[in-house]
Amino acid sequence: MSRSSAVDIQTFINEHPFSPFQWFIFLICFAIVLLDGFDTAAIGFIAPSLLGEWGLTKPALAPVLSAALFGLACGALASGPLSDRLGRRTMLLGAVLVFGAACLASAFASSIDHLVWLRFITGVGLGAAMPNAVTMMGEYCPDTRRATIINLMFCGFPLGAALGGFLAAWMIPHLGWRSVLLLGGVTPLALAIPLALRLPESVRYMVANQRPTERIRAALARISADAQTAQSFTMTENAPHADGKGLGVVLSARYAIGSVMLWIAYFMGLVIFYASINWMPLLLKDAGLPPAHATLISALFPLGGIGAVLCGVLMDRFNANRIIAVCYALTALSVWLIGQAVGNVGALVLAVFAAGVLMNTAQSSMPALAAAFYPTQGRGTGVAWMLGIGRFGGIAGSFLVAELARRHFSFAGIFATIAVAGLVACAALLVKQVARPHVMQAATGAEKESFGH
Repeated sequence: MSRSSAVDIQTFINEHPFSPFQWFIFLICFAIVLLDGFDTAAIGFIAPSLLGEWGLTKPALAPVLSAALFGLACGALASGPLSDRLGRRTMLLGAVLVFGAACLASAFASSIDHLVWLRFITGVGLGAAMPNAVTMMGEYCPDTRRATIINLMFCGFPLGAALGGFLAAWMIPHLGWRSVLLLGGVTPLALAIPLALRLPESVRYMVANQRPTERIRAALARISADAQTAQSFTMTENAPHADGKGLGVVLSARYAIGSVMLWIAYFMGLVIFYASINWMPLLLKDAGLPPAHATLISALFPLGGIGAVLCGVLMDRFNANRIIAVCYALTALSVWLIGQAVGNVGALVLAVFAAGVLMNTAQSSMPALAAAFYPTQGRGTGVAWMLGIGRFGGIAGSFLVAELARRHFSFAGIFATIAVAGLVACAALLVKQVARPHVMQAATGAEKESFGH
């Protein structure tokens, strides 16, 4: 490379091996997703202890359990535009500090109202952290492995949820429920130290926003020393240009239809996830299964995230919209089969496990799809708004089953209704494919933004 050469940053990332520095970024982002899963699961284990210590009724726990969901939605919606204006690193560091401090403070809550507000703030931090982790990781990935790596990162969520359950089951009897929140607060605050000291800004963000050449060179040099001779940098966007930043890009004429379809698909996926995970034990028990069997069979559903990495590999090789659409269609079929299999325990186990694998695979793959869809100026907002609007699907899923039960729907009828959400998600991605503003990688009008001095 000559001293006067200009470097296209994505070509540079594509042509060099995945470096220890990129694995460091992966581990930071994986840890953030894992902590989200830990927090999501741990609060459910804490709930029974709150009933006893504070003399609460079960309905009084509803605000505690739902406060973080509302916080997650608000955090994601607010952080996306800020990420595209202030940077991925700034938002990641701020989000980790917020949810770490709020979770730590939750361990010292003295009343249910106090805890509700702290859970909401914790959710805001988590909601801001997740989409920025996706965006940061995506902007340091080679094109041919982006979906695989982001999906692998998202495996941290079910792992964190399982870890939260196991640790809480041991810690609460021995150390009390507050110890779980202490652990959930101290860990992200410790994670903020290497994040602040070692994690640079996204190189794509720095080029798009004309940051100093020295900073861009220093970041790329951590991938390969070849970058040290570059004097200027260019950036190729596979996505077509849209004026403005953040929401201006996401809601522009080129991207509006695709954005809405992403929101619908992710929303419907979380309708299925939360309707199933919150209500399945009770519905199976009401359908005649012993409580122990109902709990064990229901536990198979969130374990089903094992297909996400395989789906990421397929997304990197084939049309990602169609791959995930097929997963949602098969999810709808398997959720419907749960309703038909209640009299046969063997068939029920298979149906629940299949539904969990397909559902979690599709849902875990959506952030990678969104990250690839938007240009750099709108990627932070695009990913965050899909995740934020989708969180309301989780709230809707819980209320949906409650309403269906109130209307005396049968077990089969409830799961048939939930299954419709999978078909809607599938249809939304097919509409996005038909209305796509560009063909990834093959776009003939790939644009370059140059920066140098």
